[in-house]
Amino acid sequence: MKKYWQILRNYKVSLWLSPLLVLITVVCETAQPMFMARIVDEGVLIGNLSVVTRIGLYMVLTSVVSLIVSIMNVYTSSYASVGFATDLRRDIFSKIQQLSFTDIDRFSTSSLITRLTNDITKLQQVVLMGLRLLLRSPLMLVVALFFVLRINRDLGWILAVSIPVLTICLYIILRKGFPYFVLVQDKLDNLNEVVRENLTNIRVVKSFVREDFESRKFSIRSGELRDIVTRASNIVITAFPILQLVMNFSILAVLWLGGVRVMDGRLQVGELISVVNYLAQILFSLMMLSMIIMNTARASASSRRILEVLDKEPSLQNTQEALAHDYRVQRGDVSFRQVNFRYEDGDIDVLKQIDFHIRPGESIAVVGATGSAKTTLVQLIPRLYDVTQGEILIDGKNVKDYQLDILHHGVGMVLQKNVLFSGTIAENLRWGKEDATQEELEEAAKAADAHDFVMGFADGYETLLERGGTNLSGGQKQRLCIARALLRKPKVLILDDSTSAVDTDTEQRIRTNLNRLLQETTVLTVTQRLNTMQSSDKVLILDDGEVVAFGTPKELMETSEMYREIYNSQQLTI
Repeated sequence: MKKYWQILRNYKVSLWLSPLLVLITVVCETAQPMFMARIVDEGVLIGNLSVVTRIGLYMVLTSVVSLIVSIMNVYTSSYASVGFATDLRRDIFSKIQQLSFTDIDRFSTSSLITRLTNDITKLQQVVLMGLRLLLRSPLMLVVALFFVLRINRDLGWILAVSIPVLTICLYIILRKGFPYFVLVQDKLDNLNEVVRENLTNIRVVKSFVREDFESRKFSIRSGELRDIVTRASNIVITAFPILQLVMNFSILAVLWLGGVRVMDGRLQVGELISVVNYLAQILFSLMMLSMIIMNTARASASSRRILEVLDKEPSLQNTQEALAHDYRVQRGDVSFRQVNFRYEDGDIDVLKQIDFHIRPGESIAVVGATGSAKTTLVQLIPRLYDVTQGEILIDGKNVKDYQLDILHHGVGMVLQKNVLFSGTIAENLRWGKEDATQEELEEAAKAADAHDFVMGFADGYETLLERGGTNLSGGQKQRLCIARALLRKPKVLILDDSTSAVDTDTEQRIRTNLNRLLQETTVLTVTQRLNTMQSSDKVLILDDGEVVAFGTPKELMETSEMYREIYNSQQLTI
């Protein structure tokens, strides 16, 4: 609750005003049966029209005040609840931006989306009901019970028995239903995962004619969610019939006992009518209270999931050494010293005893068979993951001694999966440098061999890209991603198989441009192409997570059998 209060205190006015407005509304509504009793007993039965008119005006005035105050409460409670949800969503999204790849993998993308949407919506509803109904229901219950006891204590004893019975029933029902509330959110995560995966890969689905398979998978997950929701609902809705049953017996008992009192002259007709009206108000308040409790119980499951994200400390953080200094990547000297790495849930090291040194300005081709951990190796340099053992140095300093934002600014990376965002080409390129001028955009695009095709669009650099850049070819997306990284002019540039979708001639032009534009930049290129290996200063060969060869192409032709195999196989292909 401490984390939630830090947000809710921004809406102190609403939090203080809503209870006051609720109190006024409750007083107005609970006064109505008393007015009605006086109209019957002092006006209708005696035939005094002036009493009926006067008290009737009081009832109308009270109703108008109640209406105005209720509208004010609707506004203040909506303002606070929607604002709370907006601020909470912002805080969770900000926390997600701080999480490492490992942390995000642990939660899963679909689960994070559910927490940002469905789970927060449930908390918003609880805040809204809390400000509108949480105080209203018990206040109305207490005030109505007070008036019943004031009218006739014997009738009050009936409620003194029925209310505890209802409370016990609600407790048992909610206790059985809570585990299902947690399962509902988990099943919703699973359903969202299927939807997200299908929409992201819809082209693959259609290419392999797997629509029926995906539909069946969706139906299975949707059915699982339906079954859990049905079970939870069946348990929850039993509260209302039980509530009505107990209250109906209470009303019958009041009518029977009250009728006897009326016939004995110990109770007036108007008072009996007002007691029945108060019973209706008590029934309504109990129903509202039970609904609040059930929604709160379900929201508590959502709250637990939200707090898991808010309380999660990012596994990658700035160290004390990094915070105490302002180190910057200045030369691009990279060293791996006896580095081992395994993923958090892994049983074996995917990188073993990695040890090599790259001098500033060198170009390195990183090669190896599929699954040899090439991508994992280069992702350790900008500290997207932390090494399990050993250390990685840039310019002689451990990468952990750099502040993360400074390190990421000094190490440019073009990921294996090309990611573009909705917006213009210029906006996407400026991810590399927010204040880049048009001249800088064009220079980077020319270096990535992207300028010509960009200018081929009618709007040039202002061309709008669809989500993920689906209106571009794979090679065009790769070149824009390279241009985006070049805008930073990093001291270390990592190209993770980022020219696989372009032809050999285009790749050669890109490499020539890179050598011209980034003469003092250390470049590591994950590749399978012989031309890239031959044009690099050195080649690093990985096999099953180990460095099996490292040297110039000429040296490896003489010393590395694996490099000769790669060379000969591609020569035969050519």
